[in-house]
Amino acid sequence: MWLVEQRLGVIELADGTPVRFAVAGRGPVAIYVPGWVSHLELGWALPAERAFYEGLATGRTLVRYDRPGCGLSGTSDRTDVVALELEVLEAVAAAVGAHRFDLVGASFGAPLAVRWAARHPESVSRLVLYGGWVDGDVVAAPAVREHVLGLVDQHWGFASDVLTEVFAPDADAGFRAVFARYQRESTSAASARRLLTACYDIDVADDLERITAPTTVIHRQDDRAVPLAEGERLAGGIRGADLTVLPGRTHIPFVGDAHSVLSAMRRGLGLPPLERETPPTVTPRQLEVAALVARGLSNRQIAEELVITERSAESHVERIRGRLGFRSRAQIAAWYVATNPTAGA
Repeated sequence: MWLVEQRLGVIELADGTPVRFAVAGRGPVAIYVPGWVSHLELGWALPAERAFYEGLATGRTLVRYDRPGCGLSGTSDRTDVVALELEVLEAVAAAVGAHRFDLVGASFGAPLAVRWAARHPESVSRLVLYGGWVDGDVVAAPAVREHVLGLVDQHWGFASDVLTEVFAPDADAGFRAVFARYQRESTSAASARRLLTACYDIDVADDLERITAPTTVIHRQDDRAVPLAEGERLAGGIRGADLTVLPGRTHIPFVGDAHSVLSAMRRGLGLPPLERETPPTVTPRQLEVAALVARGLSNRQIAEELVITERSAESHVERIRGRLGFRSRAQIAAWYVATNPTAGA
């Protein structure tokens, strides 16, 4: 049963851009730097993603955030994505009163975490990097890079499907459907292109030797998005870093054998391993209601479909939200599609 709840907060950057963040768990602060697009509420509705974050929040106060242009945060016209990211990280740490904290970076979040740890070594207790790279220029060949960026520009819907296949080639149909939609609902094509460009442009080779925090680097052997060689470069360039190579080709940490990734991250944070947990369930009637919510039906329409009162339909929706710890109907819909692979068939 899920026991961890997230609490949402908001800060404003110096230019007035609102940034939403989430706090979950108890213990020393660990800040999670997102890798790709994110949405604090929709991500919390995906069972695999939520279980992963809950695992990190067991023994730590886990702090996550939606970067500008993503999820619940506001947009920004600033073009220096990396400088903006560092400003966001500083503001989020200040908002939760963390002067020294553990730092976890996944995918694009890994080189960003490296950049922060190199420039603010006094603030980082432990550094955990998953699926990261040193030089974004070698992540994809120039022709592939231009093709992907052009696809995002012109066909964001199709591009999100393509990126899902790259990031999670072994995920089931339910996850692929909901994650492709999740990307589109998390950001615009313009923001997605800006982020991907920053992923390809960042180079932290000169930052590695300046890191003093105990560092754990984790990479999947056949990661389809980022070659293992880049993970090896990260570990090799950071003094005393520990490298853990796990089987698999999926880039997203909470897909595939997520428990192994979580266990490796917890070791890097100085935490004991956790047993695998069973997510909460709903009643058959509540599952019917969730399916209708996923179809976009209102409480009145659900009542008509199931031949019940509108008040009963509303009550079922509220019970689902309470049992799963959700705040919105969008979360219920995302959860239903992710847990029922044939839902969109």
